[in-house]
Amino acid sequence: MKRLLLISVLMLAACKPEPAGEPVIRHEIGKHSEEPATVKVEPQVQALPSSCAEETFEKQRLTHCIADPARHSIVTALAGEDGTPFRSLKAYGESLGEGAANIAFAMNGGMFGDDGKPVGYYVENGERLEELNRNDGPGNFHMKPNGVFFGSDGKWRVLSADAFYASIGDRPAFGTQSGPMLLIDGALHPDISEDGPSKAIRNAVGVDADGKAHFVISEAPVSFGLMARYFRDQLKTRNALYLDGTVSALWNPASERLDSGAPLGPLIVVTNRETGSQ
Repeated sequence: MKRLLLISVLMLAACKPEPAGEPVIRHEIGKHSEEPATVKVEPQVQALPSSCAEETFEKQRLTHCIADPARHSIVTALAGEDGTPFRSLKAYGESLGEGAANIAFAMNGGMFGDDGKPVGYYVENGERLEELNRNDGPGNFHMKPNGVFFGSDGKWRVLSADAFYASIGDRPAFGTQSGPMLLIDGALHPDISEDGPSKAIRNAVGVDADGKAHFVISEAPVSFGLMARYFRDQLKTRNALYLDGTVSALWNPASERLDSGAPLGPLIVVTNRETGSQ
């Protein structure tokens, strides 16, 4: 009888769940050692929240990314050390090595020629690589007024090309020219219709009254008018600059998004101040 009782107690004890404790360490299959493995557990680093979020405006999905001068820095990027244009966000990211961990997000940043080089004003790390282009010509870039997104020391602006030429004397740390302007002093570009027939995946940038830069890319083909109204009515920016269409692309490491497609030209790169410098 005592033997049966002892067996019953042992069986009950075996059915109880193990108390909570350290996580189970699973070693890689195929590796064996006669001595117990010493596992070093690195402290977990909490990932920074994404600077981008998907929003809906007039029934269209847009991704809206915010660069805050209190948290971020902005640079432009065009080519590697050998002078060859990156032509993609992937190639740019690969060039950074471990520095890629500091990226908040990046976008294509202005119009360019067949060689990937900008067709208008372009400044990178304080060096002007292309002069301001105020010429007439075909295409969206010459749909005047076009404009410049530029800045230094966390102070970022969007101005029409003529306003930039007339009022900016000191060279900024970064700058890129594109066109057309979507908003000029709070008003829609005079040649942009309410909802024209031309639709594409588009992206644009504007700066609000608090100095934050707003980058927007559509998730489906949209008109110039819709993008302009979004910056005016939703984001409340006085000026907004169209960056490009069809080739528009976003790299958002926080959501593991890395767009690929047609070759790109200049890039606008937003980095986290918390984990490093530009």
